[in-house]
Order: sequence, then structure tokens, then C-alpha cells
Amino acid sequence: MDRVKDKVAIVTGGAKGIGEATARLLASEGAAVAIVDIDDENVKRVADEITGANGTAGFWHLDISREDAVKQVFSEVYAKYGRLHILVNNAGIPGYRKPPHETTVEEWDRVMNVNLKGAFFCTKYAAPYMIKSGSGSIINIASVYGIIGCDTPVYDTSKGAMSAMSKSDALVYAKNNIRVNSVHPGNVITPLFKQLVEKIGGGLKNTIRLLSAMCPMDRMGTPEDIANGVLFLASDESSYIMATELVIDGGMLNAPPPVYPV
Repeated sequence: MDRVKDKVAIVTGGAKGIGEATARLLASEGAAVAIVDIDDENVKRVADEITGANGTAGFWHLDISREDAVKQVFSEVYAKYGRLHILVNNAGIPGYRKPPHETTVEEWDRVMNVNLKGAFFCTKYAAPYMIKSGSGSIINIASVYGIIGCDTPVYDTSKGAMSAMSKSDALVYAKNNIRVNSVHPGNVITPLFKQLVEKIGGGLKNTIRLLSAMCPMDRMGTPEDIANGVLFLASDESSYIMATELVIDGGMLNAPPPVYPV
């Protein structure tokens, strides 16, 4: 308990999945958590359940691809809590299972505007408040597919670029006592994963079985598996860790290349 006591965190994409698990865990460990998402119903649900369990949380509607909206919401969060120490850039959207020559500019821009530009906007407007607060930890939720690639080139590119951005930002902000790291989840069972399986086909149980077989631990990850890594990077326990790729994949990177059902 109290691993991030008295810290203030912003978690983007906190309405479901990894973001929800992260918001809950940070709050249970003593942080005041500002949860932002475009899913108003679920982001309110998560914040209400945290406060109902005696945690501290607030919620804001935010489309992170809009710079003016990010600037406004982050200023409101800082005004409410008076400090900011943790930013979890978790919000993201999946890519398209298309080769580059079949991908439209609009499809490319849609993914990049959320996954990469959105994280840039959030870092841009969080960093000054962290400097005022005396320290900070920025955790960018990337993906193993930003390291090894898959059959979703735009998504993979956005996550690979997020890793590179994390390293550069870490060097820039080290003098301000702000650490920046990236987390690279493997295959995780989230509501979004279930929606994608339903859309693509192949059956949920069968897909989980196939993806689990890729992993030496013989299972897919859970949102809580990823949240535990985020908590470590957010806490002072990782005070000497920066510009690092934390891979949380059950050993998948050491397994054969991914094979998806068609």
C-alpha cells in the first residue's frame, strides 16, 4: 500500500482495459487519479467505483488527438489537485490489417493522431506541471509489436515511434527530475481485444488458445499484469530507471513469430 501516496496521476484511455486497471491500482496505492477518455459512461463508472472504495479519482471527457482539449483538461486537473507527478499515456486505437499500398492516408492519420500525436500532446502539457511539482514519471504504453512488428503496419509504426519518443523525452527531461519510460505489453485480454476478435472472426476461445501458444507462459496477459508494471515505473521504486522499454509479454519476444487466425 501507499506506493504512490500523495502523488497525482493522469491516466488516458482509463475507461476500460489496461487504463481502467491502471487507474484502479494507482488509486489503491494512494494516488489521486484523473481518468480521461472519450467513453463518458465507463470513465465515470471507473471514477465513481474508485471513490466508492475510498480512493481519490475524477473523470474528464478528452479526445487526446485535439491539442486544445488536452491543454484545457490538463489545466483543469492541475487546478483541482495542485500538482501532477504521473502521466500514463495509455489511450490508443488499433490499426488496420492492410499492407502499406492498400492503406489510405486517412487511415494512417487516424492511428497516428491518437497513438502518437495524442501521446505527444499529453506529454507536452503534463511536463510543465511536473516541473512545477518537482518530479514526474511519464509512462507510455507501447506494444511488443512496436519492437517485432506484425501484420498491422500503421499500428506497429505508431508504437515503435512511441518507444523512440520515450527515449528522447527521457533525455530531455532528466534534468527536471522527470523520468520517461515505455511499457510494451504482449497479447492482453481486454474489451478491445474481444471486440476485434468478434469483428475478425475465429472465435474468442480459439483465438486465446492460439495466442497463448505463442507465449512460453502459455497464457495471454491481463490488464492487471500491465498495470503492475506501470505502478512500478510510477513509484519511487524505479527512481533510477529511465529511457527503458519494459516488456510485459510472458516471454513472447523469445517465442516464434505471431500467427493469427484468418
